[in-house]
Amino acid sequence: MTQKKTSSPLTEDRERRKLIARIRRIRGQVEAVERSISSDEQCADILMLLANIRGGINGLMAEVLDDHIRHHLASEEAAPMTADLAEDLIDLVRAYLK
Repeated sequence: MTQKKTSSPLTEDRERRKLIARIRRIRGQVEAVERSISSDEQCADILMLLANIRGGINGLMAEVLDDHIRHHLASEEAAPMTADLAEDLIDLVRAYLK
């Protein structure tokens, strides 16, 4: 089944800029890991940087999934899904990504 493309807040300039800013922060964190490994820093410090990256990726994924669920799966054009079911699904995904 093909889903037709519908506009969503993810495509709005402000939301897109926020997501791109998140991606740039994650990129900076990855570069910090590379510098840390190159300069032979402590494993504990590198692990902390990696945990921060994982948190950033999970947060980014949660935002994109949230948008997809709200505007594609729970939209009036899509298969019927109640708002409560959509909220439950979003809560479950966010809990899993933490």
